[in-house]
Amino acid sequence: MEGGDGGVAVAGLGALGSGGAAATVRELLQDECYSDFLNEDFDVKTYTSQSIHQAVIAEQLAKLAQGISQLDKELHLQVVARHEDLLAQATGIESLEGVLEMMQMRIGALQGAVDRMKAKIVEPYNKIVARTAQLARLQVACDLLRRIIRISYLSKRLQGQLQGGSKEITKAARSLSELDYLSQGIDLSGIEVIENDLLFIARARLEVENQAKRLLEQGVETQNPTQVGTALQVFHNLGTLKDTITSVMDGYCASLEENINNTLDIKVLTQPSQSSVRGGPGRSTLPTPGNTAAFRASLWTNMEKLMDHICAVCGQVQHLQKVLTKKRDPVSHICFIEEIVKDGQPDILYTFWNSVTQALSSQFHMATNSSMFLKQAFEGEYPKLLRLYNDLWKRLQQYSQNIQGNFNAGGATDLYVDVQNMEDDKQDIFIPKKPDYDPEKALKDSLQPYDAAYLSKSLSRLFDPINLVFPPGGHNPPSSDELDGIIKTIASELNVAAVDANLTLAVSKNVAKTIQLYGVKSEQLLSTQGDASQVIGPLTEGQKRNVAVVNSLYKLHQSVTKVVSSQSSFPPAAEQTIISALKAIHALMGSAVQPLLTSVGDAIEAIIITMHQEDFSGSLSSSGKPDIPCSLYMKELQGFIARVTNDYFKQFECSDFVFDHTEAIAQRAIELFIRNASLIRPLGEGGKMRLAADFAQMELAVGPFCRRVSDLGKSYRMLRSFRGALEAYVQSVRSREGKEFAPVYPIMLQLLQKAMSALQ
Repeated sequence: MEGGDGGVAVAGLGALGSGGAAATVRELLQDECYSDFLNEDFDVKTYTSQSIHQAVIAEQLAKLAQGISQLDKELHLQVVARHEDLLAQATGIESLEGVLEMMQMRIGALQGAVDRMKAKIVEPYNKIVARTAQLARLQVACDLLRRIIRISYLSKRLQGQLQGGSKEITKAARSLSELDYLSQGIDLSGIEVIENDLLFIARARLEVENQAKRLLEQGVETQNPTQVGTALQVFHNLGTLKDTITSVMDGYCASLEENINNTLDIKVLTQPSQSSVRGGPGRSTLPTPGNTAAFRASLWTNMEKLMDHICAVCGQVQHLQKVLTKKRDPVSHICFIEEIVKDGQPDILYTFWNSVTQALSSQFHMATNSSMFLKQAFEGEYPKLLRLYNDLWKRLQQYSQNIQGNFNAGGATDLYVDVQNMEDDKQDIFIPKKPDYDPEKALKDSLQPYDAAYLSKSLSRLFDPINLVFPPGGHNPPSSDELDGIIKTIASELNVAAVDANLTLAVSKNVAKTIQLYGVKSEQLLSTQGDASQVIGPLTEGQKRNVAVVNSLYKLHQSVTKVVSSQSSFPPAAEQTIISALKAIHALMGSAVQPLLTSVGDAIEAIIITMHQEDFSGSLSSSGKPDIPCSLYMKELQGFIARVTNDYFKQFECSDFVFDHTEAIAQRAIELFIRNASLIRPLGEGGKMRLAADFAQMELAVGPFCRRVSDLGKSYRMLRSFRGALEAYVQSVRSREGKEFAPVYPIMLQLLQKAMSALQ
């Protein structure tokens, strides 16, 4: 009973203790004095120094002592409340110690077993490692010995091959290639047996490379495919083919850029002119105006040499590419060009040509920007520069034929030509065009600035003489000498531009503009007043000026036509451009004479109509002939046409042009005459005879208006038919049935006239 009461009492105390402990803990946590001890970064020294500074040490110590006392009490209460759990854990620890001791024993037994196994394995393993290392060293030694033996053998063979000269150079290169392979991945230094051989091999490699380079240079210079193929085979055997070709191309490009720079170097160009005059310090090296001729002569001489150099280098590159395309390795049968051009890269000729054109563009641009004399020379004598470019391109086009001839003549049995690649020889051109690349255009792109400047100056040279002969406020057309000067300028520009078809076309457009300007200036001189179309009196001042303008336009037309026809190999497009402009001049001439032609036609029509004022009703005279040979209106018509021809039309120098226009007037006059003659009433027998005479005189009257009266065609045939149809017109028509000589209505009128006279 007492034990039970005690247990209950303890449990009660435990419960009370737990509740009190929780309250005490909360109080401790809420107390600011103890809150610092709960921080993770609590530092005793910091807390102590703060307490000393605050000068409340006694109070802090009392507070801490109180807190320690409370914690001790709480710990005691916790132990009393959970003593059974603590005893259970203590018992568990003893059991765990027993388990650990048992595990320790087993681990010791395992360690002993491992040691026994290790003693049985380590010794064999060490023996195996030793034997393996020994075997590896033996293999390395054997490999090294084999390499040494092979190197010694190849070294002796190489000595014999080098003594064979260029004939054995490819074999020597193959031996060097094998020696390089034997030396890869291994250090052969310090081996006395082959030290001399290694030194000899290094010298031999250098000698073979130098000999192959000389052979390659000589081969491309002399266009010898055999030598070039041999040199390429050497570099292929040495494994340096691509690097060598790249080095050669870089050398060509560097040499070309240096040559271009020297050609355009203003100091080099002015050196001859400056050698006679010793300049002071800081004196400019630009040519003086007096030495411009010598400067330009030196410039163009250097330019010709530059074109020769470019042509020679391009020929060498083309020859090199052709050999690379044909040459195959005799062992692997790989085409050499396949090793150079990979991954869709352009071939070496395209790459080199791009370098050439870019070098020309950049060097020319820099040179002309730095020297006004060079810029003026290239712009002023652009056709000469363009001719050099065209000659260069033509020479390059001929190179492929020469190269192919050398290939066929040389035989080149050692080139291992691929038969399929021989089809490429059908294209005997330097570089074929591509859809996105034109090699000729790429070459001439460097001349674009000078082309535009030259065409501008050319147009100015063509316009200047025209502006001089047509001063503001002037009233007279140019004289013959002035017009000759204009024609000479046109001919000179066309002759100079004949070096290139595109330049000729561009200059022809300038000539067309010049002709148009001449036409505009001439049109401003034309008189359009009323006196310009009068045909009553002599020529007025306006008519004289119009005649002079037409004559001037005619001379221009004829002279330009003669200049164009005298040009050899003139492009059709350029000729058509100038002809179109000349057609406008011809049309302007027609517009200038049209008022006069209209007045003449009106006057002739007025004179012909007066035939109805005369009497044609008379009978035949006793002699059977008319009283007068022709009518008065016919005499007036003949006199008018003769006067107009002498006073007006003969003043024009362009007789063919005048006849082309006056023939239309003559045809119109004949048609009016026939129509009005058919309407004459009454018509007696005497009137018929007089009218027949008028028909005969009509042929004479319109004669001055045409080269031959028969050229008037249908109108002339009508006139001739009516002349013989006055007496027996119906019989004449019946005898010529089915032939069209005259319209039907004059025939009907004649029949009606006869019927009326019969009815009366």
